[in-house]
Amino acid sequence: MVVRRVKKGTKRRGLHTYHGAKKKWRGAGSRGGRGRAGLMKHKKSLVTRFNPAQKGVSLHKRQGHKFGFKIPQKIQRIYKINSINVRDIDRLTRKLGLKEINLADYNFQKVLSGGRLTRALTIKAAKFSEKAKQEIEASGGKAIEG
Repeated sequence: MVVRRVKKGTKRRGLHTYHGAKKKWRGAGSRGGRGRAGLMKHKKSLVTRFNPAQKGVSLHKRQGHKFGFKIPQKIQRIYKINSINVRDIDRLTRKLGLKEINLADYNFQKVLSGGRLTRALTIKAAKFSEKAKQEIEASGGKAIEG
């Protein structure tokens, strides 16, 4: 048979000390505001005490205030240029066994000069950095823009 008991909370309804001390359950006043309220004023000591790594950081940054203008992601995607280093092109062509590569097929627009080319390659891309062009031509290859 099921035992039916009245829950403790139901029993204590109507008592002014139901939640502990009388004032503790009335709004957010007893805790100095809700959430991050007052971190620059009456709760400043909590920020410095519990975030010791951030003691040297200005209070605005500690609280996560953001300054300036952030470019919307939709616009960032429009203007984003995917770049690849010469080192990565060398690895990719070696793996695929290619002597020529069109980087538009691999969704890259620009070639940067990181690393070295170990063999002569013909690389076609929309843009090249000056140093990357020199690197490609020094290895005996060709850099074709377009």
